[in-house]
Amino acid sequence: MGINSDLLEAAARQLPKMQERLETLVNCESPSNSPAHLDVCASLLQPWLSEALGRPAHQVRVDENVHLLSEAEHPKVLVLGHFDTVWPVGTTAEWPFTVTNGIASGPGTFDMKAGIVQAITAIELLTDSSHVSVLLTSDEEVGSTTSRKLIEEQARKAGAVLVCEPSADGGAVKSSRKGIANYRIEITGKAAHAGLEPELGINAGVELAHQIIAIASLTTGETSVTPTVLSAGTTVNTVPEYAVCHVDARSWTTATLEEVDHAMSTLSPHHPEAVVTVTGGIERPPFEEPMARSLVAEVVEAAEGLGLPGVTAVRSGGGSDGNLTAAIGVPTLDGLGAIGGHPHARNEHVDVTAMPERAALLSALLARLGNRSPIE
Repeated sequence: MGINSDLLEAAARQLPKMQERLETLVNCESPSNSPAHLDVCASLLQPWLSEALGRPAHQVRVDENVHLLSEAEHPKVLVLGHFDTVWPVGTTAEWPFTVTNGIASGPGTFDMKAGIVQAITAIELLTDSSHVSVLLTSDEEVGSTTSRKLIEEQARKAGAVLVCEPSADGGAVKSSRKGIANYRIEITGKAAHAGLEPELGINAGVELAHQIIAIASLTTGETSVTPTVLSAGTTVNTVPEYAVCHVDARSWTTATLEEVDHAMSTLSPHHPEAVVTVTGGIERPPFEEPMARSLVAEVVEAAEGLGLPGVTAVRSGGGSDGNLTAAIGVPTLDGLGAIGGHPHARNEHVDVTAMPERAALLSALLARLGNRSPIE
């Protein structure tokens, strides 16, 4: 047998252990808004990662959040992921981890606890992991506010980033992602009695309606600018004095997202006496496709070497920490995690039978990058 057959067979033998670890990790609930539960999850993962790498993984605390880091002495690649989920504590009681006909279901299975299990297995399969740094964060689902500096620092040191977020349909990797901007629009008007003297008021709800029309008109082509959560008014017989709107904007290119950002920051009131206050801005810059090209070529060759079906690369409208690393000029490839579907939904699931091949593919890619200069 050749070395590639050996790698696939070694990965296949790890399936029972991978499934057991996935169940343990899913049952260790880790919502983004619960530091105590995130601490427990980090402590669960720490020995797994340390043993896989053959060197210590350390907990790095930033404010209330704990992140898990093992930095290589001479890093050439950073494996990046997150262990926080969108699911509140108690979800596993009503939706327990199950595996039926090779399909695992449970909160956080696809996004992205199976990806973490696969990454740890991929590292265990390496003969030499001395060039691999690993960072698992605990706030990706809420904007990576405490981990961003750490992510960018480790990405620059490594010179290449592999993100173990869920794959696209059929196991495709993700070579670009839309950038994301979020805004809060506050309207201040003037209250008045809605029946006796409405003309003395400044209707914040009406002003908000004008602003929503202006905001929605910023949507062009594949750039979306979407008013989402809206509210106005206090009582049914009062001219609304205050209104608020949240806006989600997404674009494939930095230039277009910056154009939207400028337009949002310069919104002006329709009513001359209304006050329009805009807060927020670009949270995750776009992950543009050129930053993934060299790594797409590497993963395609790694798959060919293993005799696996051809790997395809696609764009994704959702954001990840890969947006952050690509935006600072570090080659990045995303979607190297599990095959499955429906992240953040009650039918979130993972194809457990595909986990060994995904781990083998990642392991082969990591081995290739060990022979590659970080600046290539």
